[in-house]
Amino acid sequence: MPIVAQSTETTDWVSRFADEVIEESERRAPGKPVVVASGLSPSGPIHLGNLREVMTPHLVADEIRRRGYQVRHLISWDDYDRYRKVPNGVAGIDDSWAEHIGKPLTSVPAPKGSAHPNWAEHFKAAMTDSLAELGVEFDGISQTAQYTSGVYREQILHAIKHRGEIDAILDQYRTKPKPAAGKQSQKPVDEAELEAAEGSGAAAEDDGSSGSAGYFPYKPFCGQCEKDLTTVTSYDDGTTELSYTCTACGFSETVRLSEFNRGKLVWKVDWPMRWAYEGVVFEPSGVDHSSPGSSFQVGGQIVGIFGGKQPIGPMYAFVGISGMAKMSSSRGGVPTPADALKIMEPQLLRWLYARRRPNQSFKIAFDQEIQRLYDEWDKLDAKVAEGAALPADVAAHSRAVRTAAGELPKTPRPMPYRTLASVADITAGHQDQALRILSELDPANPLASLDEVRPRLDKAEAWINTHVAADQRTIVRDEPDAELLKSLDEQGQGSLRLLLDGLEEHWSLDGLTHLVYGVPKVQAGFPADATPKELPAEIKSHQRTFFALLYHLLVGRDTGPRLPTLLLAVGQDRVRRLLGE
Repeated sequence: MPIVAQSTETTDWVSRFADEVIEESERRAPGKPVVVASGLSPSGPIHLGNLREVMTPHLVADEIRRRGYQVRHLISWDDYDRYRKVPNGVAGIDDSWAEHIGKPLTSVPAPKGSAHPNWAEHFKAAMTDSLAELGVEFDGISQTAQYTSGVYREQILHAIKHRGEIDAILDQYRTKPKPAAGKQSQKPVDEAELEAAEGSGAAAEDDGSSGSAGYFPYKPFCGQCEKDLTTVTSYDDGTTELSYTCTACGFSETVRLSEFNRGKLVWKVDWPMRWAYEGVVFEPSGVDHSSPGSSFQVGGQIVGIFGGKQPIGPMYAFVGISGMAKMSSSRGGVPTPADALKIMEPQLLRWLYARRRPNQSFKIAFDQEIQRLYDEWDKLDAKVAEGAALPADVAAHSRAVRTAAGELPKTPRPMPYRTLASVADITAGHQDQALRILSELDPANPLASLDEVRPRLDKAEAWINTHVAADQRTIVRDEPDAELLKSLDEQGQGSLRLLLDGLEEHWSLDGLTHLVYGVPKVQAGFPADATPKELPAEIKSHQRTFFALLYHLLVGRDTGPRLPTLLLAVGQDRVRRLLGE
């Protein structure tokens, strides 16, 4: 039995959209499954910005499922889109792929060495695997299969029959050219409006062409070269006979559109057609599709021609990467969900999308910031377990760790990510060493196997190996720095003696933390457990000097992993030797 809609005063953004979508779905199609949708073009690596196109409806669909409703989350693979450009940074391709520009993505060869039959399937496969790891349940629809099997034939003929109405709608938004330099415009142009239209991508989005046959919202793919560089030269509404010429290879032919399956509606018509065909109630869109004159806005008027209604469509903001500009799949080196899942557990990645409203931008960390994000996540996890978290945080946490189908697989014993990263850094892949160090973190409850800290350990190790520069890696000294040890004054020697004397008693993560922070306090005449409020300001300076000395003696640098973890990793005997005992 479906659960009644929740109060919007105490719920998170996902619940609020779920309320709205359920209400709208019952109004449009009572008793039928709720339909939400995403669209992905496998024109290159599908990146973490594109993932928001999926995660926004996924989270809403999952909330609706939790309430007992049937939901379909459609992912339209726009694999019948034209191949527009050769993307940068993709292994296994070269400039020769430019000869395929204009063909459907499913007619372009996959990169060299790929196990997949074509370009689209190659990039779809990686995304499909990532969505499975993230727990995203969906119905995939290949637009190549839809068009080439004739599924949309009636819709195509309907669009062409009503091409005059479509053209009139589109003409309201077509960008007017700026006046040429030195000439006065016949009609004042609203510069802000013009800039908004151009910035939205409205001018670049295909809305059809006008030739000798007038405006036409449909593009045939050439029967000889397979490209969409075609111009419709004539069309007969009675017989549906269509003639076209290819400007790429010169080929021309006449076909009967009521039997022809090698072409597609232009994007600004194709999208609203699908809203009507599938009965989509909820589909978000990026800011580039949501500005005046762009496809989502125009589609809201065109969808009525197909007898449908525009979905509830929140605009979602861009997703960034720490240290990188706005993502674009045509640029090389753009991180994908698969890249993120190599260094973070799916729960963390889900949480990043769940905790921010769609119109809020956020960044995903591939740099040192990932350690802080994990600390924040672990604190939230603990608060939720204690019943001390705020309602919206509890909701975001719940959406991160489970779906309506159940909990996502998790690390049985989730030790701090920064600790695991430090251990992975220091041990450089030696499993026995890693087990020894991690067991000594909490001697009262030692690890029996590294499996207890997997997959988090594997993610942290992957981050260290792929995203930490070589000169930032930790290499423990082979021999003591005799010259530095010899140069130490009485203060320096005394600090090392206090540390060495306490190693045996404090050999655990908590114990060593207490010890290394306590040495400068004891040297200054205060108890080791004195709080910052009880200490003079210069103690912090003494601590920094002491820490720098230890780093130099252990790893030959000013900084490194957290000292308690580093000491455990180096091992007590080796620490004593490097510190001059």
